[in-house]
Amino acid sequence: MTLQPSPEGSDVPVAEASEDPSSSVPKVAINLVQPIHKKKSKSSKVFRAFTTAFRAFPIITPACKIPIAFPTMNASNSDGHISGATRMSGTLFGHSKNTIILSMQDNPKSLPNLVLDFPIVTGKLFQEMGSGLVRIALECEKKVEDTPKLLEEPVWNTYCNGRRIGYCTKRDPSEADLTVMQLLSSVSMGAGVLPIDSSVEGSDGEMTYMRAPFDCVVGSKDSETYYMLNPDGNGGPELSIFFVRM
Repeated sequence: MTLQPSPEGSDVPVAEASEDPSSSVPKVAINLVQPIHKKKSKSSKVFRAFTTAFRAFPIITPACKIPIAFPTMNASNSDGHISGATRMSGTLFGHSKNTIILSMQDNPKSLPNLVLDFPIVTGKLFQEMGSGLVRIALECEKKVEDTPKLLEEPVWNTYCNGRRIGYCTKRDPSEADLTVMQLLSSVSMGAGVLPIDSSVEGSDGEMTYMRAPFDCVVGSKDSETYYMLNPDGNGGPELSIFFVRM
């Protein structure tokens, strides 16, 4: 892995992604099930308008200070679930000195619906999440013709708390990604390390992971947000991921 200089004004290290950051995880039999294509629940017009504006703000003005309010309108459950949102299982994982990967699943025992390579070092992202709310904004341009579904866009401009840090890429899950998901199939939430081949550059002999439930809120065909729910139920999420096509 080769560290690259951060964009001017940024204190977030960015890194050149490895070809397969999780390739050193021991292989296991994959028993994950196919994801269920759920029809997302419809929220009220007021809530939809609020969340659409809430998601769009950090993209329009990425250099500005972003408010940290968490949308609690119509929240109905004690676990912080947002009314009208779809519950997903999200896993952040990677070698501490390499770039981090996000895998989204219907549940811990299903195949990934979405795999993203983020241009930020694993250890640094977890450090920032431990010190406060982190907002990752992913922006892409709207095409005139043949516009794919929002989460099928291959490349995204990426901002972390208002600072541009590079490009995020979507890809199909590799065999190594599936192995990690299989090893964590009995984990609904939590954080820890997986033993790996210490000869892998930047690995330090272990792979760090964090798994938590996410609420997915769809604002329109050009905007979605994933809110990581705080396991202790106090306050808002440690991480919010905004997808916006402009």
